[in-house]
Amino acid sequence: MKKLVLLLMVISLASVSCEKNDESEYADYLVATPVMMNLTEFRNSVDVLPPRPIDESGKIYAYKDYIFVNDKYRGVHVIDNSDPENPQKISFIEIAGNVDISIKDDILYADSIMDLMIFDISDISNITIVKRLENVLQQYLNWPVEADIFDWQASSTGVDMIQVGWDTRTERMLISEYEERFGNPMIDVAFDMVATAESGNTGQGGSLARFKIVGDFLYAVDSHNINVFEISDLQNPLDLEDVYAGFDIETIFSRGEHLFLGSMRGMYIYDISSPDKPQFVSEFQHGTACDPVVVDGDYAYVTLRGGNGCGATESGLFIVDISNISSPELKISYPMDGPYGLGIKGEKLFVCDGTSGLKVYDKTDVENLVALDHFKDITTFDVIPLEETLLMVGDETLYQYEYLSENIRLLSTLQLN
Repeated sequence: MKKLVLLLMVISLASVSCEKNDESEYADYLVATPVMMNLTEFRNSVDVLPPRPIDESGKIYAYKDYIFVNDKYRGVHVIDNSDPENPQKISFIEIAGNVDISIKDDILYADSIMDLMIFDISDISNITIVKRLENVLQQYLNWPVEADIFDWQASSTGVDMIQVGWDTRTERMLISEYEERFGNPMIDVAFDMVATAESGNTGQGGSLARFKIVGDFLYAVDSHNINVFEISDLQNPLDLEDVYAGFDIETIFSRGEHLFLGSMRGMYIYDISSPDKPQFVSEFQHGTACDPVVVDGDYAYVTLRGGNGCGATESGLFIVDISNISSPELKISYPMDGPYGLGIKGEKLFVCDGTSGLKVYDKTDVENLVALDHFKDITTFDVIPLEETLLMVGDETLYQYEYLSENIRLLSTLQLN
């Protein structure tokens, strides 16, 4: 009997050992599949609908008493924020392929892949479509840099099909199979894939924005260009000549007569004293990384996120001296875990450090940032510092904070999903 028990124990231990060995050979991989849509369906897919749960929260935009939250590639959620302690969802503007908006004098501009959509929001309870300008933007979609695998074969193809977004899922597979089949998928994709409020009654976007209104002009950046629109007649924008700006452009920020473009390769500065023809001034180069930028005084604040398809291995906050706008120089850098958007209010600097939460600093002395607060256990994406409150979005949740003398206090949270 003792021998039988001993034999069963040995078999059991061997089985567990094999399971452990087998398990170690597997890993979870994030798979991205292109979302395709028929062109006719795409052009007829815009609608204003009742509130609905968000699928994947993207960028945020503030205008008057309202907050607009992008539902990545699907449209925009409209939120009444007249009471910051109790925000209320109003409606959902369905726009296929949308990731950015900008607003001036109750006219909302939104991208829909290669088209520019124009809405009248003067009556927020009755938003109307003004017009659609076709083929005025580059047909460009950011690829999800966190993805390990791009499954092109699973998507629909055809002459009249266009890509309007990405679906992502987690799959478990043998590590050896992944390395053999995919190796470095980002290389294949690269070849397959072709702020502050300004004058007038405009809104305010975060540091991850690709749209920016300055005076009578709307600037929209894609991976290589500044798309320029003259909007003195708000409902009838003029599509002007695009300006080639470089590679992997991701974000746009303005200050005075300059645009600051964040890219995966650096920060580009453009002069818009002739607003219809932005002129290159200078650039600050860094290692390849995802890169939003905000500007205050003599400094540009740039977050670099590494450890993914952006290319870099390290993440950090770079502070660049732009007192000589023609020759920006790195002043100092600080390590971060995986930062996304950032914002500035007075001497306070807010950094969305991904899954490491929201970090608040006193930036009076940029060479010696002082940590004021750290909101942990939340996932953060982008912030907008308003006059009285700070807006932040992350992990399908909208957070609002009240400014205090030395730090900030949470006012409310709104679950978007």
